[in-house]
Amino acid sequence: MRDSVSSLAAIGLATLDELTGGRMTVAPGACTKSHARVHALPQDVGATPTEVLREYVESMRLLFTGEKVSYHGKFINFDNVGLGWKPIRSRIPFYVPATATVGLKLAGAIGDGVVLNAVCSPEYTVNALKIIKESAQQAGRDFSKFEVAQIINCSIEDDHNKALDAVRWEVATKLDPVQISFIAAPKMRVGEPYIRKDDIPLFEKAHAQGGMEGLIKAIPDSYVEGMTASGTPDEVKKRVQQYRNAGVKIPLLRPAAAHQTQRLLDLFAQ
Repeated sequence: MRDSVSSLAAIGLATLDELTGGRMTVAPGACTKSHARVHALPQDVGATPTEVLREYVESMRLLFTGEKVSYHGKFINFDNVGLGWKPIRSRIPFYVPATATVGLKLAGAIGDGVVLNAVCSPEYTVNALKIIKESAQQAGRDFSKFEVAQIINCSIEDDHNKALDAVRWEVATKLDPVQISFIAAPKMRVGEPYIRKDDIPLFEKAHAQGGMEGLIKAIPDSYVEGMTASGTPDEVKKRVQQYRNAGVKIPLLRPAAAHQTQRLLDLFAQ
């Protein structure tokens, strides 16, 4: 099953790459035990999520050559397998989505790029890219060719406070009791200065007493201002530039509300 999944994924991606004229970019995520449980997949596969992700990327890259190839890993194993036709590109870019140190290291070691997580500050980005660059150098790779994409939460309104309130809910989703250990803690270990350890018990208490609505109200403005690009049009534009200055080459701008979408597009189309 695991071997056929790798080849089927390669077939699908190579086909889409041909249909789009060689414009495919792939961002495969690691399947943790919590992901596996939700999707009724085996949780114990004899390899860590990052090891499995590495093997999928490496094996699919071999298949994209159009030759008969073999691969032997902890999770994926196959012999003399090919796609049946030669893809239009022998190398489709893989951007590794990453938040924690282990994912950032994997991105540097094998990725053509990285997709950094939402609700992170430019300061986090700087720290994350140090980890990625060091990993790339250790693997003997040219970091100058590495692409850096990041999901940047944006909230654009004429009133600064109204903009913060519109995106506060999304910041809260990264700080609920379930997500703290999976998302907030790894960000702090990488170097996210806007999440304060002393605030975590306050957030847990707010959530216990009032659910997500209670937690949303407990999120300070400093968290929203620090880990999103929110405010007036000028403030949003300046903040996105700070992400660019931190090393983001491909800003993936996510509006906080549907009515902000066109305004955000117009702002960055100038």
